[in-house]
Amino acid sequence: MRLGIGSWTYGWATGVSGYPLPANPLTSLDLIDRAVAHGFDLVQIADNLPIHKLSSAELVTLRDHATRSGISIEIGTVGFEREHLQRYLHLARFLGARLVRTLIRTSDGKPNLPLAEKCIRSVADEYRSAGVELAIENYEQLSCAELASLVKRIDNPFVGICLDTVNSFGALETPRQVVAMLGPFVRNLHIKDFTIRRLPSKMGFEIIGCPAGEGNLEIDWVISELRRLGQNPSVILEQWTPWAGCIASTIAMEAAWAERSITYLQGYR
Repeated sequence: MRLGIGSWTYGWATGVSGYPLPANPLTSLDLIDRAVAHGFDLVQIADNLPIHKLSSAELVTLRDHATRSGISIEIGTVGFEREHLQRYLHLARFLGARLVRTLIRTSDGKPNLPLAEKCIRSVADEYRSAGVELAIENYEQLSCAELASLVKRIDNPFVGICLDTVNSFGALETPRQVVAMLGPFVRNLHIKDFTIRRLPSKMGFEIIGCPAGEGNLEIDWVISELRRLGQNPSVILEQWTPWAGCIASTIAMEAAWAERSITYLQGYR
């Protein structure tokens, strides 16, 4: 499995809506430099660093910097409209990216799956011809059974799943259930560790992030199960670092967690 970091490894350093912004937000170029520093050759630039908002000159700079640094790029977005997916396919071609991750997400309730299927099906052969995989990420608005059924119906080897290890808790689905349902279709894996703890009132629980290998996520099992299923996805470290009271402290904790997580994940290279 090919390991890398992504823009959601450093979500706070990139900037989180509704919170104080970093004095010097992390850029896509910075992310490439961090990958090089950690000995990785893969980055995933997702929706918190939207590629489609870069100018033509900025895209050239990004592509050239990645090439000089020996870094492969995956790109991520949110949306399923035909024109949007075609736009990201064009960007993937330009950057040499072999994977586009997207979310079938809406801001006003459950997504329209028939419409999403129609749009994805309409671009699937274009992705296949370009040799670019379209990976649909699981999260709480859709059940894993719905996503698995969607991928089965589209039936294109270049349309698969980006499996996030914790996003589906919001749909009352555990990591083992997620892997069982989506494992056969995985093109990209987000390793995001977590802990579950009872609230001080004893009335309820909270799910919070932690460095990889230090929480409840059965990373050994996830990776071995995907291998048993014959899958060899790219693996991207992501983090749910909690707010630490101020942006500087939060970014520092996020960076420290990333260091610990990367050290742990090196054992899977």
